[in-house]
Formats: sequence, structure tokens, C-alpha cells
Amino acid sequence: MKTLSVADKRQTASQQEKITIENTVRVEIEDEPPSRLFASYNPEEEPPGKTTTGRVRYFGNIPDSSWNDWKWQFRNRITSVERLSQVMSLSADEQAQIRLVTRRYPLAITPYYLSLINPDDPDDPVRKQAVPSIMEIAMSAMGFEDPLAEKEDSVVPGLVQRYPDRALMVLTDICPMLCRHCTRKREWRHGGWVRTDAEIDTMVDYLRRNTAIRDVIISGGDPLTLSTEHLESIIAKVRAIEHIEIIRIGSRFPVVLPQRIDTELCNMLSKYGPIWLNTHFNHPHEITPESAAACDRLLRAGVPVNNQTVLLRGINDSVETITKLCHNLLKTKVRPYYLFQCDEVQGTEHLRTPVQTGIKIIEGMRGFTSGLAIPHFVVDLVQGGGKVPLQPNYVLSMTDEELLLKNYEGQVYRYRNPSSQSYDEKVMAATVSGVVPSLLDDAARPLEVKGVTDANRVIVRS
Repeated sequence: MKTLSVADKRQTASQQEKITIENTVRVEIEDEPPSRLFASYNPEEEPPGKTTTGRVRYFGNIPDSSWNDWKWQFRNRITSVERLSQVMSLSADEQAQIRLVTRRYPLAITPYYLSLINPDDPDDPVRKQAVPSIMEIAMSAMGFEDPLAEKEDSVVPGLVQRYPDRALMVLTDICPMLCRHCTRKREWRHGGWVRTDAEIDTMVDYLRRNTAIRDVIISGGDPLTLSTEHLESIIAKVRAIEHIEIIRIGSRFPVVLPQRIDTELCNMLSKYGPIWLNTHFNHPHEITPESAAACDRLLRAGVPVNNQTVLLRGINDSVETITKLCHNLLKTKVRPYYLFQCDEVQGTEHLRTPVQTGIKIIEGMRGFTSGLAIPHFVVDLVQGGGKVPLQPNYVLSMTDEELLLKNYEGQVYRYRNPSSQSYDEKVMAATVSGVVPSLLDDAARPLEVKGVTDANRVIVRS
């Protein structure tokens, strides 16, 4: 079957947009009882001698059996100013501002993630990612609703193809937490929806017919909001396509609700490898024993974990913070993969940094930590232009003969540039000029090695 052209893709997406809206199912998390949010919680009743921050401060009377149940965590997300003010100290002005913002950009925070907030720090990096800011609407005219032009690149409802060999499946717009810098912030106003079985089958059929696609990313919202059984039914269909080599899952659950990464989920994922999971740690404070254990469970199930950090003003926009984050990720056995320039999304301008900030961070890391700890700094271009990696400029000049390079210490070095001629071409040129005999004479001379040879015939340099 012939692969659709870009024009065909956009026409198909336009024709089916109305069908998508009509067929998309608005749902809550499956098989869950009605929500009961901290009905009996009283912060004045905390046990004496306990810390006033974290879980004990906010949720001191919640038993471990509930706290460690991801469905309890999801059901009891904080989704209103009233409920947020019950567990956090907010002034009347703060409550009024948050209420105003949530008319346009809703609020949702898991109890676990809220417990990471330092209540005594108004600039807490976790708080800034979770609690609405008045700047979201004060600067909302800047940016784009859909900066990456995902609608234009949708080949069928829910399936985005921007690159020849990759496709993105958007299964839901439901997330455990509404991150204030979200690229798909435009979806928040539409409530909670999950793709229908018919829509999934249409996506799978497109993947089956387009044999150039070898890599499928499953995303949302967050696809792990689906039940494990439902998610498996989708993954199994994708894995059954012979030319699909890799399945990737994009999820922030390990960061904001690590209890979701349970034995049932890991056992299921282990059956359909190779599966990779890309998660989203932005700050060292998010790496906790719980999140580290979640990543470890994935790794033990044969699911490698990469991290995609977003560069955020006032949250992680320094060499020290990103370096510490990446070092801690590696200790957790998670690979720092991307450092993203924050997208031009409406409602996020106050969190965006100059591009130079990201370049200086990479420059400040290069040479002072291992290459494994340094992510790729990337700008995802508007209008579907794709990802462009940016690096500090280490090349001062370059000719066919040599390069002038600057190292991490700022020192300048000359580097001989190998010729573009092949070896055979060099020998032919040398034969014509009469140089070859002297080269052969040099090659016949015994190799002189400095040092001595040990018992294993390894040269030991003196």
C-alpha cells in the first residue's frame, strides 16, 4: 500500500476531525469507586514529633494501604482550589488567582506529588510545576495552541506521523497531574477522553499498511491512566505488526504517581519487548525512593527508561541543577536523554528560558561530567518542523586541511582534517609522483615500540 503524502495526510485528518470529536469517549479511570477526598483529614491531628512537611503534613492519617494504591492516588487527585486550600496554606489572594486560572487551565495534582512540595518555599520547584500561576493567563496571548502542529500531521484521528519511520499514538488526554508547562495544554478544556476501539483499530490498520514505520510511540495525556488490561490490548495489536521494531511509551507516572508501576503492569510490558519508556523528571527533588523503585521495577522487567527534561525558568535553569538531576538519574539507572527547550505553548511563556540558557548549561556540563550524564539539548520546531539539537560552538574554523577547535577549558587546538580522497586514490596519486617506493621502504622497516612487553604480551608504556 502506498504511503500517504503530507497533503493526503492533512486532508484525511481534516475529513475525520468531526468523527474524532463525535466518537471520542469521555471517561473516568476504569473500575474505580466514587472519589472520597480526605474526608476525615485534619492537619491539627498529626502525631506529635512528626515533620510538618511532606506526606505527614498533608496526608498524615492516610494508611499505607491507600497511599500505595495508585487508583486511590488517582481518585483523590486535588482538582479544585477548595481542596487544595484544605491541604496547603494559601492566602485569599492566592486562592482568587488560582480560581481565575483554573477557569481556563484546570488543576490536578496527585497526593504523592503534592507531598513533595516544601510548603515554606513559595519558589519550590515542584510547586511551580503543579500549582497554577496567574502568569498562565496574564501571558496567554504569547505562543501557540498547537505549537508542534500535531493536528496537521495527524494521518488518522489520534495518530501523528511527522517522520518517515516513526508514528505517535495519542490514546487519551487524561493525566494523573496537569503539568503547568504541558505541550498539549490545549486538550485540558475538553475533559477526559479515551480513544474508542474503532479509533484504535483505524490507527493500527494505518500502521500495518505503512511498512516504513518501525517505531511507535504510545502517548497521551498519559497512556498509563488506562487499565493494564486495556493498555495490553493495544500494545498487543501494535506488537503483532511485523515491521514494528520498537514500541515506546511516554509517561510521567514514575515521577508523579510511581505507585502505578506495579507488578501487574511490569509483567505485562515484559511480554511485548522491546519496549522503552520515556519519562519526565525535571528536578532532583522529584527523584525519591518511590520513583527510583518504580524505575527499577521497569528495568527488571526489561523496559529501559530514558528521561526527557524540559528546561523551565526558575525551576531547573542552571548548570548545577541539571547536573545534579542527571547524576541522580544515572544513580537510578535512568538515562538522561533530552533536555527540551520549553515549547511555545499558550499559558507557559513565564516558564520559558532563552535558548542560550540551554546551550550554556550543556557547555557547563561538557568536560566536567561524563558524556553519559549529558542530555541532548533540543528545540522542537513550530509548525511540525521536528527536533533540532543545539550544542555549544566548539568549532572555531574548518578547512579541508585542518580544524581549529576549542575544548571544554577554552583552550584552542589545531586538528588535522583527513583527506576526502580514498586510500586507492592516494596511492595512485603517489605512484604518478614517484612517492610510492619511499612509502614502501618505510613500511618495511621494523616497528619501534617504546616500553617493554609483559608476560601477556601487552605493551607497558614507560
